[in-house]
Amino acid sequence: MKNLKFPAILIFLMTAFAFQCEDITPNEVTDCIDPSKIKKDAACYMIYAPVCGCDNKTYGNDCIAINAGVKSFTQGACK
Repeated sequence: MKNLKFPAILIFLMTAFAFQCEDITPNEVTDCIDPSKIKKDAACYMIYAPVCGCDNKTYGNDCIAINAGVKSFTQGACK
């Protein structure tokens, strides 16, 4: 029975996250992300304080969202 525990958990997690994405029209993403503000090599603090970006993506904290070029976000994970 122990041999089936890990694969069962893995399958459950893969299924749980398979339906997390929502449909977003291209204009929503373009209006939401400012490509000139994207900083891939910027350093951020590693405190988990999730924010929901206008692109309906959850970012680990506001610093990560800002450096991803997100124009606006709200406190808390996306639903």
